[in-house]
Amino acid sequence: MKVTVVGAGAVGATTADNLVRRNIAEEIVLLDIKEGFAEGKAQDMMQTSALLGFDSKITGVTNDYLATAGSTVAVITSGIPRKPGMTREELIGTNANIVKTVVENLIQHSPDIIILIVSNPMDTMTYLALKSSGLPKNRIIGMGGALDSARFKYQISDKLNASANDLNAIVIGGHGDTTMIPLIKHATWNSIAVSSFLTEEEEAEIVKKTMVGGATLTALIGTSAWYAPGAAAAAMVESIVRDQNRLFTASVYLEGEFGQEDINIGVPVIINNKGWDRIVPLELSDEEQKLFDASADAVRKMNDVLFDEGVLKR
Repeated sequence: MKVTVVGAGAVGATTADNLVRRNIAEEIVLLDIKEGFAEGKAQDMMQTSALLGFDSKITGVTNDYLATAGSTVAVITSGIPRKPGMTREELIGTNANIVKTVVENLIQHSPDIIILIVSNPMDTMTYLALKSSGLPKNRIIGMGGALDSARFKYQISDKLNASANDLNAIVIGGHGDTTMIPLIKHATWNSIAVSSFLTEEEEAEIVKKTMVGGATLTALIGTSAWYAPGAAAAAMVESIVRDQNRLFTASVYLEGEFGQEDINIGVPVIINNKGWDRIVPLELSDEEQKLFDASADAVRKMNDVLFDEGVLKR
């Protein structure tokens, strides 16, 4: 079993580190375009094996896609990260061509691969990967919803002084500061609605903090976050490799579900060795459906840039 992580920056390296610590695959390939960068990080991680007790092997390579041949899953983190004050959407021009090229190279050497997109703007990059690759829709997955949902649980747990592991809470919609939809009315604490413990003002505060969670961290540390994104990507890879049938929010291609089509956007799905297996139905209120439709409109406008700039053809 081989897993490839493309991009050895903070998110990619953290993803690889999570994978290797948990012995999720026999071999992990970390690839980057910067000479020696992935090799150095891979060697550093391998030197922790005697301390952490893992047997997986991690190999770093410089732009050598032949080394990725036979990969079951690839995680794409390539592209420039956000800077303070920068939106995910502003990354589209730079990151689109990078992601398209990476996808082409991966498929060339691993035609049966499942691809997990982390690069921003994530929904649009996932749509690009699907449309440019020709792969079945279930083998292209966007990670963002899993990360947003983890941040949502953190905000709820912080407010309630509860274990995040006892919470069920998801975020749907686009992976953006204004497009994600934390479903606070659906959130539960061991089957009890969290709204039973919160005022409406506290609920609104949790939703707001969740939506700007990434921007908050970017402002604090000067670049995009990496620990939670890396952990989210690794958790999804694990569900694929070990066929766990875990439920995540993920950006997948809709063909009428939730009233939308020809778009990749975050909805609850089952993740297993098929990639994403099926979309889980979710009853939305009228207000939640309006928010979802508005989120889809915003994502679709970003997708239009791909056509306007000639990255994709209509």
